[in-house]
Amino acid sequence: MRVVMKFGGTAVANGEKIKTAANLVMRSKEAAENMEIVVVTSAIYAVTDTIYEHANRIAEEGKVEKVKEFVGELRNKHNMVASVAIDDTPVLKKVKDEIKERTAEMEKALTGICLLGELTLRSLDYIGSFGERLAAPILAGAIQSAGIDAVHFTGGDIGIITNAEYGSAQLMGGIEQEVRARIMPLLGDKIPVVCGFTGETKEGKITTLGRGGSDYTATIIGAAIDADEIWLWKDTEGIMSADPKRIKNARKIPYISYIEAMELSYFGAAVLHPRAIEPIMKKKIPIRVKNLLNPDDEGTLIGEEQETTKKAAKAITLIENTSIVNIAGTGIGSISDIASRIFSVLAAKNVDIIMISHGSSERTLSLVIDSAQV
Repeated sequence: MRVVMKFGGTAVANGEKIKTAANLVMRSKEAAENMEIVVVTSAIYAVTDTIYEHANRIAEEGKVEKVKEFVGELRNKHNMVASVAIDDTPVLKKVKDEIKERTAEMEKALTGICLLGELTLRSLDYIGSFGERLAAPILAGAIQSAGIDAVHFTGGDIGIITNAEYGSAQLMGGIEQEVRARIMPLLGDKIPVVCGFTGETKEGKITTLGRGGSDYTATIIGAAIDADEIWLWKDTEGIMSADPKRIKNARKIPYISYIEAMELSYFGAAVLHPRAIEPIMKKKIPIRVKNLLNPDDEGTLIGEEQETTKKAAKAITLIENTSIVNIAGTGIGSISDIASRIFSVLAAKNVDIIMISHGSSERTLSLVIDSAQV
């Protein structure tokens, strides 16, 4: 069996959880003969948000001492996590050396941003990638410490090549064969641990796939290597009928289709990256959303066929921080003509439309967009 396992931020939130993740990998490897596993990891919980927050503050304040202070705190945090997650002393030393090296790279970049007082989208992608690039060596080290050979890679290392649309990069055509060629020779003997969320341009510039992009990384790899299943390890039972933090009686959905999962993701369910389903639909590779705290539970299976329900709705989602823009006036003649002009302008500015409607009089067009894009 060939499986891609993705561990989200809450699944690698601290040293104990990373050790649990490593043990899950080892247990799965031992449970099935000839089990082939690729691991994809997110950053340690809340680290990416912290990096973005400090990068913006450093660019605004221009205080070099703040750079050293922040990077020192980040280095110490990851060293502490590694010390708990990794029992093997030589492996731990190697991982700590890598953490030291990568945080030194990060310090140089942040110092440059501080002195320039400018934070570009390209710089933000480079800085933001360090969350995963610091987590991957720790998880790989924990897997090694558990007794299985593991080696870590960035997204670019395994052939995830994108355009230069920093912040939400799009995949370049033909990368599937490259990813397959780089991953397949490792399977069986080693566990590849890949940084989620990250890719590279053809010129080697680091890009990111958008928030939650580690799910996307997992499905890109899964499609490339013809995985039997993709397992997304979360801190929930699976895909829920509503946000359990808001709705106390939210229930697990045992099965849902690709199309329904995409709809839920797009409309606010923080379970999957909205683009994560795309790479595996043609090959009909199932995705299973599993509970880190109850690994024997089957979780939610995402597959091709849709199932009917007698309930009013399978799930309810919420998109926060949205705004409505109304375009109205007696000068609106053809709704198709005005819509075409509006969409062209919005597309040129990369403004995504969540929902659209027009009044029955055809004199009003209403658009729902993210409030940040108003």
